[in-house]
Amino acid sequence: MIALADCNNFYASCERVFRPNLNDKPVVVLSNNDGCVIARSNEAKVLGIKMGEPAFKSRDIFDRNGIHVFSTNFALYGDFSNRVMSILSDSVPSIEIYSIDEAFMNFRGIPNQEEFAIELRKKILQWTGIPISIGIAPSKTLSKVANSIAKKKRKNGVCILMDKHETLEYLKLFPVSNLWGVGRKFSKMLEKNGIHNAYELTQKSDNWLQKYMSIVGLKMVKELRGESCFDMVNGWSRKKSIMTSRTFGHEIDNFKGLAQALSTYASMCAAKLRKEKSCAKSIHIMIFTNPFKQNYRMNYKASKTIILDTPTNDGLEIVSRCIDALRSIYRPDCIYKRAGVIVSDIVPQSQVQLTFFHQHADIEKRHHLMAAVDKLNDGFGRMKVRFAINGFEKKWHLRQEKLSPCYTTRMSDLLRIKY
Repeated sequence: MIALADCNNFYASCERVFRPNLNDKPVVVLSNNDGCVIARSNEAKVLGIKMGEPAFKSRDIFDRNGIHVFSTNFALYGDFSNRVMSILSDSVPSIEIYSIDEAFMNFRGIPNQEEFAIELRKKILQWTGIPISIGIAPSKTLSKVANSIAKKKRKNGVCILMDKHETLEYLKLFPVSNLWGVGRKFSKMLEKNGIHNAYELTQKSDNWLQKYMSIVGLKMVKELRGESCFDMVNGWSRKKSIMTSRTFGHEIDNFKGLAQALSTYASMCAAKLRKEKSCAKSIHIMIFTNPFKQNYRMNYKASKTIILDTPTNDGLEIVSRCIDALRSIYRPDCIYKRAGVIVSDIVPQSQVQLTFFHQHADIEKRHHLMAAVDKLNDGFGRMKVRFAINGFEKKWHLRQEKLSPCYTTRMSDLLRIKY
């Protein structure tokens, strides 16, 4: 049996942990630069707040209903995610971390699985303050269905789908558009073919499913029938690419400011590579003006890809190559709103093949330098030690007007109790 643990309204729940006065109150979390709604508590959903809704369109609703609004605090959310996943990992034979707030768990060999899940849910709530729902079923796709039922229809937050007849009854009530792996395109196609719920989809022939939904869609439907087709991915999986991209809090009209932002993103990508003990051979940079301001000088977007002779995670080299590429695509007659860096063609650090002309001593020096930088930044805060080109002005920094404290990751933000 496979179980799916999913944190309920995760971002909103994280904000509530140190603010218990927000329990049962409407809470929303906004995206980068406080642009759009990306998380809502159940109370906010009832008020009609939609996912992805621009914040400026909802300000009247926020004010009228006393909705508590927060900027994204990824340091806080990431730390709570690590805590929840650590508890899950210690409690079951193996887990597959699917996203920041979801994990598949191997329940094979666990007796009284429903009672075990209930106790696990209570433990996580007590130890972290984060409420979760757990769905248990013979396959990943069915566990997703079970989790949805647990979240919406079970007071104990746990649903187990073992009985075939009961499972079919639930599938008849489950909209096909809500199935794992069925996006907007497939949803429209299925509804045009008279398929509105998950049960109707399971009645289609394998040939029809493979023709219209590919082999992946066929496997998904087989999982709905109770046949496990997607194996658990145990352990850590190396990323295929790493991207750092941001919309600026204030638009940039000069090369220096844009170079500061882009070099900072490049440094962050390099640090992530080193953390995973990986190296990248390809670097891709992107710059954009604001597409919604058609009469604002010029609507311009550009990108450039750099292919390295040897994969690297050296921040100095990655930043240097990004700035050289930026010079070739920068236009002084434009005002920029967004930039990003992507590193790809990632290989393990231990498997990097050097060229004939590489100096081994120089590589070792750089390796020790980057290790020292990472150690200092891990101890004192991200980007405390930086390259000169990263700058300190940060006029392009994200707008986060409603940012909550980093209660668990920053000493200055530790909760103070008066007695």
